[in-house]
Amino acid sequence: MQLIISCKLGGVCVNYPMTKQEKLIERFLSVPADFSYSELGKLLRGLGFKAVRQGKTSGARVAFVNRQTEDIIRLHKPHPEAILKQYQLRLVKATLKEMGYIT
Repeated sequence: MQLIISCKLGGVCVNYPMTKQEKLIERFLSVPADFSYSELGKLLRGLGFKAVRQGKTSGARVAFVNRQTEDIIRLHKPHPEAILKQYQLRLVKATLKEMGYIT
């Protein structure tokens, strides 16, 4: 298990384990060549988004909607493989940063 060291004000340091969501965000931010659609779904669900398909003719188009803020992220679900293209990851990363979900 990987530990992160967090130093609070006054020089007191506390060790705590990274959560699965933190590990997933860290992996996502590195824009890996093997980041899957299911991993992105988990990451976005952890940030409050829900996948929405727009009817029978939506095909591979998927929208992730945050019900509280009504923010929307749209992308094409990769096929036949489940691995996202790096340009998709960079676009989602920039969008999440712009919306304030990640830093």
